[in-house]
Amino acid sequence: MAHYLGPLMLLVASLGSLFLSFWIVIPAPTARLLPLSVGAPEISPWLLAIQGLILSITLWIGRWGSGLGWPQRLTLLASLIGLSLSLLPLAQLPSTHQQVTLAMQTALGQDYLARIPADLQQRFRPRPLIWVDAFRGIAPSSVAVQQDIVFAQPDGVPLTLTVYGPSLPGSHPTLVAVYGGAWRSGSPNDYESLGRYLAAQGYTVVALDYRHAPRYRFPSQLQDVQTALAYIRDHAADLAIDLTRVAIMGRSAGAQLAAIATYNTSPLPLRAVIDYYGPVDLRAGYERPPIPDPIDTRAVLEDFLGGTPQQVPHLYHQASPIHYVRPELPPTLLVYAGRDHIVQPSYGQDLYQKLKATGNRVVWLSIPWADHAFDTVFHGVSNQLALYHTERFLAWALAAEPPCP
Repeated sequence: MAHYLGPLMLLVASLGSLFLSFWIVIPAPTARLLPLSVGAPEISPWLLAIQGLILSITLWIGRWGSGLGWPQRLTLLASLIGLSLSLLPLAQLPSTHQQVTLAMQTALGQDYLARIPADLQQRFRPRPLIWVDAFRGIAPSSVAVQQDIVFAQPDGVPLTLTVYGPSLPGSHPTLVAVYGGAWRSGSPNDYESLGRYLAAQGYTVVALDYRHAPRYRFPSQLQDVQTALAYIRDHAADLAIDLTRVAIMGRSAGAQLAAIATYNTSPLPLRAVIDYYGPVDLRAGYERPPIPDPIDTRAVLEDFLGGTPQQVPHLYHQASPIHYVRPELPPTLLVYAGRDHIVQPSYGQDLYQKLKATGNRVVWLSIPWADHAFDTVFHGVSNQLALYHTERFLAWALAAEPPCP
């Protein structure tokens, strides 16, 4: 029995890593399994390293021991399959990066980086994937953080801001952040890593709150975003905000709110919108839900809008960013995940095409191996790529001189 103990332990480790690797290609059928589908591609360097180590040890034991028994042969097979799966995101990254680089140059201009100050460019991530960061993480920056700033109390519900700011005095270019959570949950303290990261680059980052469904239904959430923008406008000096250089960013449900706030009317001028996997056409999303559908899309939309498209068609129309597209909108960065079964990337592509057709500047960033909410793993493979291009788009949009139409 002792003779098999070591090989069996390696086999268990190999099968465990293989199980995780399968989620790189298998979509999550339920919300409980969603973290596996989201996280597996992001930790693929770890899975690759673990499977490579197991493979090497197994081969070493077979060479210097008594040969390969059935545990070792099964371990080799599991490790080889796991290695192949774990390589998929990394193998696709170079071509994806090239495609997005070309999309940025096409939409923003071949020399768009020339608009960005050299000292800021030096703080950019130098590569779309930094291997050491994939293992150790991206160290959080030490910046000033203000939490629980109440900006409104509609219906007695206190809504707050969280502000991440540079240590330098004065007003700064600003990113307003709107969290996701299917309009049902979330906090302005979500995604703290991005707030700290951008504040260290010289931005003020203001993360805002809004009321949640199903107790509060659309347009309550949009009204809260607009109220927050008005508060930011009126308290710009206190929050170290340069009102001539403000952009907005949203994730998932937050991206839907950010897009409408930008494309419709905003209490303050917005230079750009960054849309991470946001819903686009809510009626189409209801009528053609994803398969599998881990969060029950129809139930989420009914909670948010108070009924089906047949019952409240006007709200489905009003809550769909694609219906607000018109010429001369601020530039848009669309970031979508190719394996997303919550907000299907085809809807993001529809928004991209309509923005292009109306003469707007828009960049399409699609990550083929990623799943919804990939950026919750801040140092993951997908977010490193997205962050590389997002920080450049943001710096271009918020340069001292506004971009030419």
